[in-house]
Amino acid sequence: MGAGETSPGGRRFRLDIAYDGTRFTGWSRQPDQRTVQGELEAALASIFTSTPPAPTLAVAGRTDAGVHAVGQVAHLDLTRAQVAKLARPRRGKRPPGHVEPSTAEALARRVNGILGPSSDVVVHACAEAPEGFDARFSAEWRSYEYRIADALALRDPLQRHRTLWLPGTLDDRAMDTAAIGLLGLHDFAAYCKPRAGGTTIRTLQEFRWTRDADGVLIGRIRADAFCHSMVRAVAGGCVAVGEGKLEPGRLEELLAIRARTNDFVVLPAKGLTLMRVGYPPDGQLQARALLTRAKREPDGLAGAV
Repeated sequence: MGAGETSPGGRRFRLDIAYDGTRFTGWSRQPDQRTVQGELEAALASIFTSTPPAPTLAVAGRTDAGVHAVGQVAHLDLTRAQVAKLARPRRGKRPPGHVEPSTAEALARRVNGILGPSSDVVVHACAEAPEGFDARFSAEWRSYEYRIADALALRDPLQRHRTLWLPGTLDDRAMDTAAIGLLGLHDFAAYCKPRAGGTTIRTLQEFRWTRDADGVLIGRIRADAFCHSMVRAVAGGCVAVGEGKLEPGRLEELLAIRARTNDFVVLPAKGLTLMRVGYPPDGQLQARALLTRAKREPDGLAGAV
């Protein structure tokens, strides 16, 4: 089936998902490993045991082991029989004024119910997808944040799972200057772990470093897509600048090398969070998906970061 297409009589749903990546081996389903996709698809399989096949998820960005998300987006296609199952009223007495949930609401409630009240992955919202929607290929951009607490920052133990703690003091102005130098359309091979058949050409739309009220350094970065380990690599380059090991302009110079270097260290996953995925207006979703497929090989798009 083409971009945004579902099976005859089926319906596509969009899921907005958040997760603490600490105990996950990334998003993508892997044998004998706990993954976000694996947990969600196991819940879906349980819901639709009587109406196979079990739905599978397509995701906007395949996050790596330890990476968190507050704005991940995925889609799934349900058959006519699966939609009918969700639409059937649940057994039991209804309180006065009870309103039956929509199909999308019922799906989110049942998934979250199986995951449990203290789960490290939650479906925040579910809605029937507009025509042509593809969580991965319709996306125009993804945005991430990287959090670093250096010697000037408050080290909040409640934030330790999503913040990298460093012992020294970082020059945030130099880091911001270095980040700005990477903006635009470039080959980011120096900052990516290459995949066979994939491209490392990306458009970096936004990259800035600021300190929040607690002095924590926040690196905000947005691009049309990211290749494998790209965000943690460019953040690591900026940290090397902040430590005085590299000049800010060196990060831009490395783009011309188009190969991984030893100038900086790729940062750990724990400080990285997928914040949001952006999509065009509904009427442009299918065109965007077709354009994205034409520009990049599927295996090279929006890989783990």
